[in-house]
Amino acid sequence: MRRTTGRNFLFVPGPTNIPDRVQRAMIVAMEDHRSSRFPDLSTSVLSDLKKVFKTDDGQAFIFPSSGTGAWEAALTNTLSPGDKVLASSFGQFSHLWIDMAQRLGFDVVVQEVEWGEGVPLEWTEEVLRADPKHEIKAVLACHNETATGVTSDIAGLRRVMDAAGHPALLCVDAVSSLASIDFRMDEWRVDLAVSGSQKGLMLPAGLGILAVSPKALEATKTAQSKRCYFDLADMIAANASGYFPYTPALPMLYGLREALDIIFEEGLEEIFSRHHYLAEGVRAAATEGWGLSLCAKEPKWYSDTVSAVMVPEGINGAHVIDVAFRRYNLALGAGLSKVAGKVFRIGHLGDLNELMLMGAIAGAEMAMLDVGAEVRPGSGVAAASNYWRKHDPVPKRRVSKEEQFYEAHSTGSVQG
Repeated sequence: MRRTTGRNFLFVPGPTNIPDRVQRAMIVAMEDHRSSRFPDLSTSVLSDLKKVFKTDDGQAFIFPSSGTGAWEAALTNTLSPGDKVLASSFGQFSHLWIDMAQRLGFDVVVQEVEWGEGVPLEWTEEVLRADPKHEIKAVLACHNETATGVTSDIAGLRRVMDAAGHPALLCVDAVSSLASIDFRMDEWRVDLAVSGSQKGLMLPAGLGILAVSPKALEATKTAQSKRCYFDLADMIAANASGYFPYTPALPMLYGLREALDIIFEEGLEEIFSRHHYLAEGVRAAATEGWGLSLCAKEPKWYSDTVSAVMVPEGINGAHVIDVAFRRYNLALGAGLSKVAGKVFRIGHLGDLNELMLMGAIAGAEMAMLDVGAEVRPGSGVAAASNYWRKHDPVPKRRVSKEEQFYEAHSTGSVQG
């Protein structure tokens, strides 16, 4: 039986921990989403989402769906049946987006890449250069592949597309990177950026979020794919006056408003630095402490939002995850598809800090020991601790002895 005392330690790479402020913001009475007051909420979140995507020129859309719905919206609004699409498959989520494109009737040119690597830039440029008639209408790329803990170089992908002189739309899955890893929609000229509410935005699952460039909006005027629920034309018409074409998820919008406030209070650049700093501690625990490898083949692929840890030979990763959950009330991410049983995943994104991650590292370590993995007790925690104590995303201010003496006397903590 799973232990139910204490708090569940949620360290899957989504859904992530929800800040108390966001939870409180979502406890609201239902209201009329057609009232004259409602646009104050809707227009503010739609406008501020653009800042998170780092776009001035693009337009943000919110659907009551998961990120998968935003995937579908991106494809069906800008492409026509039979259009050729270029994509690489290097993990479960890049695979699923390809599967969707195929099932929607698009002709997908697929490059199979070893799991643990990211978008192959040289192959992409080669294929685009070999398409002088520009039959390829879109390039699909997963910015952060959650299944393997791999982050791809989207800026590099834009460079090779430009080098090939190809006008294809650049479509990016930013579900597990937005508001956690640097994403620059305008600078990288991303045309369609897909995300969801349950990861870096620190909300429950339930909102599919899509940012669309002017070039992609122009493509919607000629795209022939059938669409209804996800039709951007309906969204554009309703959003213009601050409304939605159907009933929006009101509590989620209030939660999103609060989450955006939290993000801007910390600052996007500070958030990116914090995620890198926390991720480095987890990687130190896995590689230096436990002596294990990551699924990501090289440091250039390392994700700052999730680490997929390869379990030792003879150990089943699913057993580690099960023991962690049942015995220690710790939720770790499972290995998916090709890496099922070979890894467990530690999600390190959203609302978290060092001590929260210490719990995840300690729990994973105990679960590995329980199933027979030969790791040294305390080694992962020690390695992470050593990294975090020596580094900080914001430089520590050292306090002099004179200042310590003054502060002690001024607060009355020293009696004499």
